[in-house]
Amino acid sequence: MSKLRIVSDKEETVEVVKSAISAEIKRLEIALNKTEREIKKFEKKYKIPSEMFLKEFRSEDLNGGDEEYVRWTGELEIRKRVLEDLQKLKDIEYVSN
Repeated sequence: MSKLRIVSDKEETVEVVKSAISAEIKRLEIALNKTEREIKKFEKKYKIPSEMFLKEFRSEDLNGGDEEYVRWTGELEIRKRVLEDLQKLKDIEYVSN
C-alpha cells in the first residue's frame, strides 16, 4: 500500500488530486474492459484460453499469422500493465497532515 500525503493550504487542492487519481482509475478500467473484449475475441476464435496460447502457440499456428500473434500477445501485455497500474492507484491511502 502506498500512502499519499498532500500538503496544501487549500482543501480544494487535495480534492483536485483525489479527483485526478479517480479519473485515471476510471480511464484505466475502460481500457481494461476494451482489452478484455479483444482478448476474448481471440480466445473464442481459437477456442483456447490465453494462458494456453502463450505456452503452446507460435505465429504459424494462427490463421492471421504474425499479425494476429502480435496483436494477441500485445493485448495480453496491455492487460498486465493496466492491471498493475490500477492496483497501484487503488492501493493509495490518503493520509492527513
